[in-house]
Amino acid sequence: MDRPPHIAVIGAGSCDAATYALARDIGYRIGQKGWILICGGLGGVMEAAAQGCNEAGGMTVGILPGLNVSDANEYIRLAIPTGLGEARNALVVRASKALVAISGGYGTLSEIALALKIGKPVVGLKTWPSIGGVQYVETSAEAIALAEKFLVRS
Repeated sequence: MDRPPHIAVIGAGSCDAATYALARDIGYRIGQKGWILICGGLGGVMEAAAQGCNEAGGMTVGILPGLNVSDANEYIRLAIPTGLGEARNALVVRASKALVAISGGYGTLSEIALALKIGKPVVGLKTWPSIGGVQYVETSAEAIALAEKFLVRS
């Protein structure tokens, strides 16, 4: 059976309206492609990406830091409570073929680092600057096009 690729969207747990709109557009494009969106399941960039993916009819998976399914944002279709706190970042990375980083703090930075350490491609969009190995783009369309190239190579 051919399964759709899992793409992570990582980023800030709270964000401004412009960042929210950008993440929502990324999620929408992921849903249009039929890819499965993986994220941390909470607010901000994660919620926006999940909302967009849902609007496109896509599947969303939230890998939660706590133990309660109810902690997931309303756009997560499959919530996975881990009880691992920030250590769940490793699960987000491992569950994905490629990652798109949007904005973000130290949690996002840790996910970027873990992904690069294990050889997973990372597309950066208005996130931590100048990290060797991250492929930086300016638009959501460029981010999805680059992620698709990474999927073909894997």
